Amino acid sequence: MQVFKNTGLRWIWLTLVILVLDQATKLAVLDSLVLYERINYAPFFNLVYVQNFGAAFSFLADAGGWQRWFFTGIAAAAAILLAYWLYKTPAEQKIIPIGFSLILGGALGNLYDRVAYGYVVDFLDFYINNYHWPAFNVADMAIVIGAGFVLLDSFTSDKKSESSENKN
Repeated sequence: MQVFKNTGLRWIWLTLVILVLDQATKLAVLDSLVLYERINYAPFFNLVYVQNFGAAFSFLADAGGWQRWFFTGIAAAAAILLAYWLYKTPAEQKIIPIGFSLILGGALGNLYDRVAYGYVVDFLDFYINNYHWPAFNVADMAIVIGAGFVLLDSFTSDKKSESSENKN
């Protein structure tokens, strides 16, 4: 289809890779670990199965249940908006559609969890001594990396705009 060749939607395959990788790793955790079970792999890394009923860093996790549908709605709206932005992004651009695709894949992965389980499955636990970073998952990594790509694009596209303005 022409729309996939001429727009940022040509990167939608990356969204699907993230979604499949995210769900496959979460299913592996659900099949292998019981809630709060830890497997130590390195002096700085554990696998641990936790259920996140909130948002980033368990924000609103203990809000009584309404947050499930609130965050589901936000994720669904974000997914629609990201897909629209991919559609509107010219095919020549590379950095920002990669960022959008990564964020979309992560948003859809966590959205699926909220709808299917009522919480997000987190399992990657990095730490230094007794300080543990909040557990996260592949979808969360994709969202953060995607946001980095979007930020990178904002810095590089400003320089491109300035150099083209200076030429005129």
